[in-house]
Amino acid sequence: MEIKTHKKINQNLCGKPLAVEDDNFATVLLETIEEMSADEKGLVHGGFIFGAADYCSMLAVNHPNVVLGKAEVKFLKPTKVGEKILFEGIVKEKEGKKRFVEVIGKNHKDEIVFSGVFVCYILEKHVLD
Repeated sequence: MEIKTHKKINQNLCGKPLAVEDDNFATVLLETIEEMSADEKGLVHGGFIFGAADYCSMLAVNHPNVVLGKAEVKFLKPTKVGEKILFEGIVKEKEGKKRFVEVIGKNHKDEIVFSGVFVCYILEKHVLD
């Protein structure tokens, strides 16, 4: 498993890669922690769920200059602090430098808690160059 992108990301907040294969598939495990809580009941803020899904899409493309252009997502079930969410990202379509990545997140009960399509772009050079 060679990771070519997002090498400095905080994996405690965005998930840990479990697989990165053939520049078209990745899995990321997000272990939710107290710092992700939005309220006293332990509801995990959706931004952390989205961040892990986004990271999974970047790893599925796995290019040093990949960036997110657009995402259409659905939050299907709430996540509580302490739960683990497994994200699976698959590149479904390639159009030149554009990649369409489907990402599904499932909890420990194998319930889908998140789904989305991420439109990623592979740039000629780093976005900040």
